[in-house]
Amino acid sequence: MRRTGDLVVVIGSLFSLLGSPAALRGQDEDPFAADRLRMVDDQIRARDVRDARVLAAMAKVPRHLFVPEAYRQQAYDDYPLPIGAEQTISQPYIVALMTSLLELDGGERVLEIGTGSGYQAAVLAEIAGEVCTIEILAPLASRADRTLTELGYTNVELRVGDGWSGWPERAPFDGILVTAAPPRVPQALLDQLKVGGRLVIPVGRFFQDLLVYTRTAAGFEKRNVIPVRFVPMIGEAQKNDTDR
Repeated sequence: MRRTGDLVVVIGSLFSLLGSPAALRGQDEDPFAADRLRMVDDQIRARDVRDARVLAAMAKVPRHLFVPEAYRQQAYDDYPLPIGAEQTISQPYIVALMTSLLELDGGERVLEIGTGSGYQAAVLAEIAGEVCTIEILAPLASRADRTLTELGYTNVELRVGDGWSGWPERAPFDGILVTAAPPRVPQALLDQLKVGGRLVIPVGRFFQDLLVYTRTAAGFEKRNVIPVRFVPMIGEAQKNDTDR
């Protein structure tokens, strides 16, 4: 791991979790393995998320290690959980749905806005070749970095900063996923998509919709997926809320 200023970088190809001593112990001793499989069957596959890569990632990533100790027994239940700093780890189904909406084939470069616990980044890292993730709250970023490092995710770059403007130095991206709701779609995120790339983002204030923007040679195609409820995006997003 390399630290430069407020940038935490974890670079390389994905280290096989089965090669990690901690993960090997987890395969034998993980008391949540059956809960994780039930989560995939009952909450995700049952709701028509059928992408095999996404299902495999959700079955593999130890969600309980990304939540505070007090909530570990609830880690695989069908709802979001608090992770501190008035932030949450999303409901498992929403994590799987948003990941599937990126339509990743494997090997892509993906940007995540809102690292939070690091769980969504881990799920993405199981599929994508490279995950760039930005977290505005330094304590959450530090905790997520530690968890991802301990689990052997070496294809994740984690940056402490404001995600409103994206990460232009690492653009363009095959996919961008946003885990907090801005009042409107940041133009910078659209600009940083490759042609054919997708932006998956919740948008709105109290009433929010999960949107997918696909960049085409002619512009952008927009799709409204479902109503959602995310924590609001803070920082520049608040300054750009012209209706406040």
